Amino acid sequence: MFDVENIYEAYTVDEACEILKEKPNLRIIAGGTDVLVKLREGSMEDKELLSIHLIDELDKIEMLEDKTIKIGSIQTFAHLAGNPIIKENIDFLGKAVLTAGGPQLRNAATIGGNICNAAPSADSAPSMFVLDAIVEIASTKGRREVPITEFYKGLGKVYLEDDELCVGFKIKEENYKGFYGHYFKYAMRNAMDIATSSCAVNVKLDDKGIIEKIKACYGVASVIPVRVYKAEEAFIGKELNEENIRAFAKLALEELSPRNSWRASKELRTQILYEICCRNLRACLEDFRGEKNAH
Repeated sequence: MFDVENIYEAYTVDEACEILKEKPNLRIIAGGTDVLVKLREGSMEDKELLSIHLIDELDKIEMLEDKTIKIGSIQTFAHLAGNPIIKENIDFLGKAVLTAGGPQLRNAATIGGNICNAAPSADSAPSMFVLDAIVEIASTKGRREVPITEFYKGLGKVYLEDDELCVGFKIKEENYKGFYGHYFKYAMRNAMDIATSSCAVNVKLDDKGIIEKIKACYGVASVIPVRVYKAEEAFIGKELNEENIRAFAKLALEELSPRNSWRASKELRTQILYEICCRNLRACLEDFRGEKNAH
């Protein structure tokens, strides 16, 4: 049984913020896939919960007038992957969250929880990083926005105050239109397993296949997701071909800090990170060639 002292229910963002102001030590619960595990293990000190799963504002995906995609924080992985806005514009994010666990987990797990729990193995994080997503945060003081690349504080920690609520994420058109994106996760068992290593890439090419923008982010390569900014900058203006794919993946390793664990050694992780980056970039190149041939 779960040892819970009290559960509060909020029906609007304002109501949730008022409750958090009065009781800032509440643990927020939506899908519950992480909180309930911690409760069962007895590893969570805070036994009072705030449920936000009935707040309609947080359960939407919208295309705003300026073509910004807005994703509510309690969108489940299953709903996110099947949403037509996601499938048409940033399909690789939808495919990324489908690699998380099995159907039961994907029907409950939310993107807000996956990001705010800040686990290095979070399947949504690398894709959100290469999309330069913006985190929208609410409190009784108002709302603020922070780039997701600046949201992570450390292992299991984000820059979210006790009286604040993550209400959603925004992805600007300039960060998805004309890009080719892919995500790959390596796990010891493909189904229902936590990532040993993961990588997302998002590439924009001109009509000759020259890189205009390239973004890559790695999971389980450090305590937080890692963008490889030096490698990204170094390859602008170069052709996306096999030689440069391998060179980019090799250079990116210099910015990563994989560690030894029971899942994999540092050496194995390093090799995996190299290979999955190459795999993603090859897939982007195939997409580009297929689109060009179609025209």
